[in-house]
Amino acid sequence: MFSRGERIRKAIIKEVSDIIQRYVKDPRISGIVSVTDVELSSDYGYAKVYVSVYGTEEQKENTLDAIEDSTPFIRKELGKRIRLRHTPELEFRRDDSLERGSRITNLIDKISRGEL
Repeated sequence: MFSRGERIRKAIIKEVSDIIQRYVKDPRISGIVSVTDVELSSDYGYAKVYVSVYGTEEQKENTLDAIEDSTPFIRKELGKRIRLRHTPELEFRRDDSLERGSRITNLIDKISRGEL
């Protein structure tokens, strides 16, 4: 079975993703936004939320700015959905790991086809 921390982490990923996609109404959010991971402090007071955005570099920056500006709203909604004594402070970080993985896969495909 999962530990309490792991259950909370997974719930935060699910709920923050839903809140951003369905309830944050900021025109700067464009492209596909995905919450990829959450790191919780040991006392559950702070959470680093890793967000991946598909789009141009400008879209990525604008989307992350919009999400950061919406942090109080996202935290309030999260507090309504997840029953904790204190809702964690949220810090959003950009996650480019999916893009790097895709780029590496493309390079491997090119090498295997003899294009490089």
